[in-house]
Order: sequence, then structure tokens, then C-alpha cells
Amino acid sequence: MTRSQRPVDRDVDPRPAPSWAGVDATESDLGEPAVSPSWRGDVSVGVDAWTQRSERSAPSARSGGAEGAAGADGASRSFGEARSSGRRGSRARGGSEGRRQGRSRSSAGQPPPDRAALGPEADPESVARTILLDQLTGRARSRKELGDKLAQREVPDEIATALLDRFEEVGLIDDEAFARLWVSSRGAGGGGSKSLARRALSQELRRKGVDDEVARTVLDEIDPDDEEQAARELVRKKLRSLSRVDDVTATRRLVGMLARKGYGSGLAFSVVKQELAASGRDEPDPLD
Repeated sequence: MTRSQRPVDRDVDPRPAPSWAGVDATESDLGEPAVSPSWRGDVSVGVDAWTQRSERSAPSARSGGAEGAAGADGASRSFGEARSSGRRGSRARGGSEGRRQGRSRSSAGQPPPDRAALGPEADPESVARTILLDQLTGRARSRKELGDKLAQREVPDEIATALLDRFEEVGLIDDEAFARLWVSSRGAGGGGSKSLARRALSQELRRKGVDDEVARTVLDEIDPDDEEQAARELVRKKLRSLSRVDDVTATRRLVGMLARKGYGSGLAFSVVKQELAASGRDEPDPLD
């Protein structure tokens, strides 16, 4: 059997042995002479060659990996920021557009007012007349009160004066009648709820715009005896809440109450002294 016809062992690697494998055979397993490199047989040279090649490739691989990771991280952050900014922008645009659409719908849902249906503007004189009648419905009022109400509603002065004069001519405005009603409802002589004396009633009528001469005429109709009796009733009512205070304190409070209601000091001290004595309490000397 010739060399070319020699059977080949399939378990043997036909490739030549590496140079760093330490094989000293000068012939391969196939029987053919092996090509020997310059460093064949020197294992340390082969190890050094592989080691240097690994060290050169490792840093580049590590740097490439780090740069790739950093680039991926930056791209991820950029993508996330772009998505969040896009969401914020879309929300802002959506909100502003929604508000504009809502305003347009609300304005579109309200048709413009029909001026023909509203009719002509009201006459200032008619408006002023209505105001005066409404004010006089509940109770009597002085001319000054009604004039102040018209001025508050911005009725022109000439219209207000003309209407007030007209109402006074027909008797709808009467300051003297108003003063009598006021005194009877708040004064002592008429048994009013406030039991005010002449001085207090005079001040109130002046604030209402009633002429002093008219007010004096009405106040002169008050009976002095009725005024004194009203003072006594006020003191008796107040004494019920002064049972736990001394006489000096009770006298001071009672006289002060009567003074605030317009009663003179002489009448006030006289009534308080008599009522304290009638209730079993002695009234001290006011000069002490």
C-alpha cells in the first residue's frame, strides 16, 4: 500500500499543530513534514503573544462598551424628555383649545339680545314716579328722604324736583303729617315703643329733613305729664335688672338711660329718686 493509499484516521485532526503547543515532531500525523515557524517549540513565546493580544483588545472592548452604554443612556433620557415635553405641550394645547372651544360654544349658545323685543328705553320721569310710589307704600316719608332716594338712583335733579313738588301738591308728601306719625310711634306722649322725650325726637326729625318750625309745632303737642309718666315706666322696667347693684350704681345707670332718651337731668333725678324710694331703696345724694 502506497503512502497515498494509506487509510486516514478520522479521529486525528488533519490541521497542523499550533506552534505554541510544544510539539517537537518534525512530521505531522499524516506523515507529511510540518511547516515550523520561527518561534516553534517555544511555549512562552506563544503565551506572551496571546496575552498581549488579549490585553490590547480588552481596553478597547471595555471603552467601546462604556461608550455604547453612555450613548444608550443618553438616548433613553433624550427620548424620555422628548415624550414628557410632548405630553406637556399636548396637554397645554388641549387645555387652551378646550377653553377657547368652551367660550365659543357658550357665546354661540346665547343669541344676541333682541332690542325690538326689549322695547324702547324707560322714560326717566316714569322711573322716578315708580320709585316714589314704592317708597310711600310701606310708610310715610319726608321730602328729604324721597329726594335722597331719587338721587341714589341717579334721577336728574330737574325731574326729581318737579315730581316732589307735584307729590306735595296732591298731599302724598306732607312733612307735618310725617312728623306727627314719627312722634306718635317713637315719642313718650303718644305711647311709642321707644318712649323718647322731646329733645331726642327733635334731633331725629332734623335728621329726617323736617323743618325746625314744623317739628316744634308737632313737639309742642306732647303733654309734659305723659312725658314724665313714660320716664317712670322706663325706670321701673330697668330696676328689675339692677337688683344686685348698689344704689349709687343703680342711680347712675338709670339717669344715664333717661338722658340718652332725651329727658332732662332735673326730671331724670326726680323720677329716679321717687322710684328707688317706692321700691324700698334709698337714692343717695347725687353730689356725693
